[in-house]
Amino acid sequence: MHPTQILTALPLDRADATPLFRQLYAAIKAAILSGTISPGMQLPPTREFCRLLAISRQTVLNAYAQLTAEGYLSGSVGKGTFVSALLPVAAPAKAAPGLLRPLSARGQAYAGAMHKVAWHQSPLRAFRIGMPGIEHFPFDVWSRLEARRWRRPDHRMGYSDPAGYLPLRELLCVYLKAARGVVCTPEQILITSGSQQALFLLSTMLLGPGDAAWMESPGYRGASGPLHAGGAHVFPVPVDAQGLDVAHGAAHCPHARLVYVTPSHQLPLGVTMSLPRRLELLAWAARAKAWVVEDDYDSEYRYTGAPLASLHSLDRDGCVIYVGTLSKVLFPGLRLGYLVAPPALAEALVRAKNVIDRHTAIVPQMVLADFIAEGHFGRHIKRTREINAGRRALLLRGLARELDDQLACGPADAGLDLCAYFRHGHDEDAVARAGLERGIELRPLSHYAAADAPPACRAAPGLLLGFAAVPEAEIEHGLLVLGAILRGR
Repeated sequence: MHPTQILTALPLDRADATPLFRQLYAAIKAAILSGTISPGMQLPPTREFCRLLAISRQTVLNAYAQLTAEGYLSGSVGKGTFVSALLPVAAPAKAAPGLLRPLSARGQAYAGAMHKVAWHQSPLRAFRIGMPGIEHFPFDVWSRLEARRWRRPDHRMGYSDPAGYLPLRELLCVYLKAARGVVCTPEQILITSGSQQALFLLSTMLLGPGDAAWMESPGYRGASGPLHAGGAHVFPVPVDAQGLDVAHGAAHCPHARLVYVTPSHQLPLGVTMSLPRRLELLAWAARAKAWVVEDDYDSEYRYTGAPLASLHSLDRDGCVIYVGTLSKVLFPGLRLGYLVAPPALAEALVRAKNVIDRHTAIVPQMVLADFIAEGHFGRHIKRTREINAGRRALLLRGLARELDDQLACGPADAGLDLCAYFRHGHDEDAVARAGLERGIELRPLSHYAAADAPPACRAAPGLLLGFAAVPEAEIEHGLLVLGAILRGR
């Protein structure tokens, strides 16, 4: 095909908001890169080109100028404009191009490790799990504190300490000691982009390919993902009414280098690890020289009695690494979490954090420090604990009234979610699909165990129901819908 025919067929959309010269530039560039226009080919003079395309000459001049500046075109006054002869001839495109350069084994592991961990893609509905009630967050207060920081910028808004904003770490030390019995220094705290980054750092830094790690099963898939991605041998350990079965792990995987636990409120079963079991775990970890990662993801929300002391507070051998998140008490989109590391480990983790992203966004840390220092944090926890307790009570009453013949509730004294077991033989996945079709979210308990997990490491069939983010009317509606699904109506 003659060059003029090729160029006059270039797609230009006058209704598009993109300027015509940018469209023309992109179209010519694409034709060159695809091989439709060959190296050395002469382009029409600008006056002829603008006449053929019914566009202004300046549009053509601007497009030619940009292409010349980027090396696609060459030429001079009186000689014409040519596709640069220095460009390599484009290879013909394949009919069905695939991934020509495959991922490395490590890349494949990371790409697949979290493929079953969902994110929220729709408006809020019953019974969304793991979410606080965002509508109760004092965004007006947060906006005022943030605006004050923008009005008074300082040097700390540049590249900052990888460990995080020091005043925030100091305040967290005070809070953790009072609320969770965690005694630490600011130097032991590392601010992360959510607890997920903390888990990634720990799995990367503490485990090598093939190293064994105990994982609660059923358990949090967001924690097993980084372990699998790092090449660790993830050994599922069953959970009973007292929490992680330490004796089972010690008997079947005695050489593990790391243990992941949620002792205050196990996800998804909701059990609390008993004191004898906690002491047993710490004694084993000390003997095995293993690390224990305590994920204390929602300990602020306990509805019967005071919050339990952390596993970290019982540690006398420096083996517990405490991981916390602000996603459950503030809101997940803030992406702020933290870990408390033993002094000997803290510096190495800070250096690794520096490699990943230099530091977590500093302005949200500054605003959070102000939010805590001025008392808003404590008031917000108190208020949302009361609201969550009300929604929890409403859900429990509704389950007892509407679904007692269908569901048996698990422990319900803490957290943002409630575990409920089927009394009859329902198919979890079928129930979950029916829920989505009718506008509610139902998370099967089987989601929390790997497909190849042995029976002892699986929950009995049932659902995890979130209540903290769900308004009261939506909880009532969701119960009616769930009842109709379970009764086949």
